[in-house]
Amino acid sequence: MLAVVKKHLSEEILFEIKGDIPSEVTDYLAREFGQDFEIRENDEYLVNIFDTDWYRETSTLITPGDAMKIYRENFRFTYMELCSKIGKFTEHQIYDMENSRCAVSKETAETLSRLFGVPTDRFL
Repeated sequence: MLAVVKKHLSEEILFEIKGDIPSEVTDYLAREFGQDFEIRENDEYLVNIFDTDWYRETSTLITPGDAMKIYRENFRFTYMELCSKIGKFTEHQIYDMENSRCAVSKETAETLSRLFGVPTDRFL
């Protein structure tokens, strides 16, 4: 469900609330904002981003080093933590791979793939 409050006499949205919204909250918003409040059924649906044209186009711009950095940061690993998990690189070598100063080997890509639970080709 999506609850929306619009600016009075305008279509500009002041704020939205998404998710399972308790009826007490929607009742309050209806009383407080009157005709400027509306409930919209969530007509959005989830898609696998890897199946979209946008991803296919964008992914050609992402280097193996970019992917490595994205996953390291998403998992909140420091350079040192990633080094210890991979087991054979220095922080400087990880930095160089992330910044495309040296290549990510197939063996390293396979290790990263297992660590992050994603296909190996993300790092090649």
